[in-house]
Amino acid sequence: MNIIDVTCAIILNGDKILVAQRGEKMDLPLKWEFPGGKIEQNETAENCLKREIIEELNLEIDLIQRLEFQVHKYELFTINLIPFICRYLSGEIYLIEHKFVRWLKKEELEDLDWAPADISVLDSFLKLNYDATRTL
Repeated sequence: MNIIDVTCAIILNGDKILVAQRGEKMDLPLKWEFPGGKIEQNETAENCLKREIIEELNLEIDLIQRLEFQVHKYELFTINLIPFICRYLSGEIYLIEHKFVRWLKKEELEDLDWAPADISVLDSFLKLNYDATRTL
């Protein structure tokens, strides 16, 4: 089975967290996720995430904390999802692949229809006491 290493960003801006809705033409259309993307050959997870967030959303972020990776098995492939808590630094959101984004409070996150791989990341994040002043 094909294993894909993917990063995702839990982007904080004050007491809000950025979530993105997948586009209609993407796999798992209209499901919500923490944005990110596939790690390219010879690329670190950290560099991948910064690159993907600039490419997909036009945002600059600062990585705060790497969380434990989550494995999710789909029918045809497996994802090793590597989540990071990040801080929004700058940029106006410009959507390339996603249909919509929202800044939500932590307690609002469970109300969304999440992509299956992101559910375990969400669960881990909701149990975590994070320090938004920390950087990697």
